[in-house]
Amino acid sequence: MYVIICGAGKVGWNLARELIGKDREVTLIESNHERYRVVEEELEHAVQYGDATEMWVLERAGIQRADLVIAVTGDDEDNILICQMSREKYGVQRIVARVNNPRNLQHFKLLGIQPAVSATDLIMRLIEHEVPEYGLVQLLALEEEHLEIIELEVGAGSEADGKRVSDVALPDGALIISVLRDGAGFVPKVDSVMSAGDQVLLILDPGLEGEITGAFAPAGSPAF
Repeated sequence: MYVIICGAGKVGWNLARELIGKDREVTLIESNHERYRVVEEELEHAVQYGDATEMWVLERAGIQRADLVIAVTGDDEDNILICQMSREKYGVQRIVARVNNPRNLQHFKLLGIQPAVSATDLIMRLIEHEVPEYGLVQLLALEEEHLEIIELEVGAGSEADGKRVSDVALPDGALIISVLRDGAGFVPKVDSVMSAGDQVLLILDPGLEGEITGAFAPAGSPAF
């Protein structure tokens, strides 16, 4: 696998180091000359100096044969441009973009740049995962497939508490795919019984969350 990484900040440098350690062929591109010189002391010929938003710089790096392009510069506009050029001009099938400002995440999605990773967004999801009051955690959005995977906790006295999987009323387009209990997960059968405290993973059509959360909310609590 040949990987081009655009941006030699902490993220790009560490990614390059890890991928090289896994015997991947990597070229790291950095536009700041001072930073480039620092990184070159370690990575030597694996790093190139230049602006990755310029086609000749990407071509010099060998983008025509790249299997993966990762844009992790500190500028969201640059990351969008790099990914668009990589995919539309050079036909790179796999691209990954860093989103510095979470408010720009929607712009990446609208332009079809996926996956687009926002550290702020990921941390917020981790916070939500640790705070039961949020009720529902979206683990993965499969944009092209129009599906998402969510996690819900079975609340004490809820409709799902003590019920078999087959007896919990779920709307069409929603399916329980896993149950996490006492630190271990299993794929439930139709007669598997859920208990309060279980973490349940569901795959569903987007927009069905409101119809599902009520079945898992603790008795006496409003649906989220």
